[in-house]
Amino acid sequence: MGSYAYKYCMCFTRKFRSPDAQPPPDVRAAHLSFASDAHALRRFVAGVQGESPADVDRILAMLSGGHSHGIARLVTRSPAASTPTLEDFFAFLFSPDLNPPIAHQVHQDMSAPFSHYFVFTGHNSYLTGNQLNSDSSDVPIVKALQRGVRVIELDMWPNPSKDNVDILHGGTLTAPVEMIKCLKSIKEYAFCASNYPLVITLEDHLTSDLQAKVATMLTETFGDLLFVPNPDPMKEFPSPASLMKRIIISTKPPQEYKEFLKAENNRSGSGNIAELPDQGSLRRIDSNADESDGKDELDEQDEEDSDEDDPKFQQDTACEYRKLITIQAGKPKGHLRDALKVDPDKVRRLSLSETQLAKATISHGAEVIRFTQKNILRVYPKGTRVNSSNYDPMNAWTHGAQMVAFNMQGHDKALRLMQGFFRANGGCGYVKKPDFLLRTGPNGEVFDPKASLPVKKTLKVGVCVFPRLDNSAH
Repeated sequence: MGSYAYKYCMCFTRKFRSPDAQPPPDVRAAHLSFASDAHALRRFVAGVQGESPADVDRILAMLSGGHSHGIARLVTRSPAASTPTLEDFFAFLFSPDLNPPIAHQVHQDMSAPFSHYFVFTGHNSYLTGNQLNSDSSDVPIVKALQRGVRVIELDMWPNPSKDNVDILHGGTLTAPVEMIKCLKSIKEYAFCASNYPLVITLEDHLTSDLQAKVATMLTETFGDLLFVPNPDPMKEFPSPASLMKRIIISTKPPQEYKEFLKAENNRSGSGNIAELPDQGSLRRIDSNADESDGKDELDEQDEEDSDEDDPKFQQDTACEYRKLITIQAGKPKGHLRDALKVDPDKVRRLSLSETQLAKATISHGAEVIRFTQKNILRVYPKGTRVNSSNYDPMNAWTHGAQMVAFNMQGHDKALRLMQGFFRANGGCGYVKKPDFLLRTGPNGEVFDPKASLPVKKTLKVGVCVFPRLDNSAH
């Protein structure tokens, strides 16, 4: 029994005693039903808690080894005498070693396509603080990897001399860090917390010669860790299990990104970024230049400077860079419904801001879910979150978004929710989506988040048998 003391009115002291925690009623009921002896405890662990036979043996072996407040006597005494006390049973249930609330091993099926999983995703992973004037560094990247993050974002820009690549938040006062330094740190810590694939999303603001330099840096730094996909378009993403200890690159193919910049510069020279209009059309949905993320695009002069005189040189450099891209970000055009259209012959990734997603789920919730069954949806914080705060991830998760990108610098409630969510499945950074987000009906229908569904009811019937009373007893 512990005691607590505190002072009040500067001179008086009050002391309180804290009683020991008592087993709640449901624990008492379980003790009466399942803890009569070691064999009953085995039935409880296997039947009620659903542990595998191997885990049951492991738990009983740990008990016999003296764990959990002396309840080893449950298995060391003779069967006739082994009657565990309520305190023993209570200690077993709340033992972090014998009965942890979260499994420390990967227990979900990891052989499904990549799009069937939620992935622990970082946003602007290189920033040490706010989105406007903090330093860029490899240290936040290392910390994120140590916490199990499986998607790292790097914004690539030419350095001042235009002969190398820096990582920084474009259009802000953030200080840069050399890309090669980030890549070396990623290689060292990529699989320190999880052996499942690491995705690097590249936001590309480079000329074709620097793209070729990035391709060389990636291949030389990562070596065999770097996954190089088949040149044919993917009809389905590979599974996380098939990509163990591999690094995956995700970005927009070079030519598509160049066309995107031209369209943006032709559309408006004001630099203002439009949010998703109410009528459902998209101004900008981009994987490499986040729409309302506060990131400036290359201007007309930058784009002209990036055009090399030799078309063959452009083709060769684009080819070397393009072949490293496993998860390609498509170029959506027109209305939101078109952007969410599923191509049966090709999978891709789409990026939406949190505000764009909110509007999309209101008008096209079922289409978002259908898109995420095969393709990848990335959601990122809106541009006004300059203090690196985060948003509620539940709307994105309940509509199947796999990559819900978060700023990892802070300690807000949403980030704690994200960190707790990805402690599931052994903390590997991948959590399988629930079946209702993956099912398709006979007519192609998917889960409708707006539908009013009946509440599922379960009827439990208990039968009590009493011994027959002898007539002589009356």
